[in-house]
Amino acid sequence: MAHYLYQAAYTSEAWASMSQNPQDRIAAVTPTVERMGGRVVGGWFAFGEYDVIAVFEFPDSVSAAAVAIAFAGGGALKAAKTTPLLTVEEAMAAMGKASGTGYQPPS
Repeated sequence: MAHYLYQAAYTSEAWASMSQNPQDRIAAVTPTVERMGGRVVGGWFAFGEYDVIAVFEFPDSVSAAAVAIAFAGGGALKAAKTTPLLTVEEAMAAMGKASGTGYQPPS
């Protein structure tokens, strides 16, 4: 299964709600991820541009996109980003194929 890095920033309203009622949002989203055939590899709250970071496994990009759309449509996020991740082996295979693309940079 493919891995995806998911990053999200909550709205001030969502933070106000969670301040009054602290919640494990990783546990809360796990059933949604599993319903789409995925798995939560890990999740963390963070400081900075994004408030929560998770790594998910999904069987395909459509399932990953469906979960991202569902999360975005919930109204608690002001920003979100999903990044497909490559294993080292996949990246090395891509590097090997890159030389055969015929691409020429500007000269």
